[in-house]
Amino acid sequence: MRLGREQVLRELELLPMWKLKQAALQTKAVPQVAAEPASVAEALPEASALPSIMEPSSEDRNASIAQMDWQALQSCVSHCEACVLSQTRTQTVFGVGNPNAEWMFIGEAPGMEEDQQGVPFVGQAGHLLDNMLLAMALQRGQNVYISNILKCRPPENCDPHRGEITQCAPYLQRQVALIKPRLIIALGRVAAQSLLNTQENVADLRGKQHVYQDVPVIVTYHPAYLLRNLPDKAKAWDDLCYANSVMQGLKSGVSS
Repeated sequence: MRLGREQVLRELELLPMWKLKQAALQTKAVPQVAAEPASVAEALPEASALPSIMEPSSEDRNASIAQMDWQALQSCVSHCEACVLSQTRTQTVFGVGNPNAEWMFIGEAPGMEEDQQGVPFVGQAGHLLDNMLLAMALQRGQNVYISNILKCRPPENCDPHRGEITQCAPYLQRQVALIKPRLIIALGRVAAQSLLNTQENVADLRGKQHVYQDVPVIVTYHPAYLLRNLPDKAKAWDDLCYANSVMQGLKSGVSS
């Protein structure tokens, strides 16, 4: 008796996988595996355990980003669709400044103006940050690199979600690895908590040396916060003076 096509595939224990392959080609996604007799179902992994045919695993993605040069990293960020923020952004905001800078300033996320211009820290908060840099004898575009935890603007400038931070983290890690700054200044609560993996607030983190990827970190207030809380500008100035003393110690080989 001549067996039909499905009977042959079933006898060879290929029928479920053949159907899975056909469905994947039609939908470009891994479908749910239909219920099969116990002897067949036990031989197949759960649908959730099947590898995606479209997206690499997070480990593969992170490993790939960790090998990128500066140009490849910029391109990867500009085309990133790893989280929902890619659906609402105008453009990504990679960073600005000298990629060989000794100082790196890291904020929270792009705002509306940054989203429009593709540059971090513009508008009033950016103007205040530029003045803070000038007070330290620094200047945007020279011996400073400025970036954010997130490369896309959260809608309504709300706090970044943990998933968004997780997806962007490999980009920032690679930026730091390529720039090799001597010192990082974390601007504000979100930046500080994300870099240091802590729930402590800025007030408790100020005045101390912390570490991110073997780079010393100093925490201070975000310029946007300082615009709303003018008395804390004096505290921020103390933080910048402390950062200057730490930098001098790093340059002379003396730990502060």
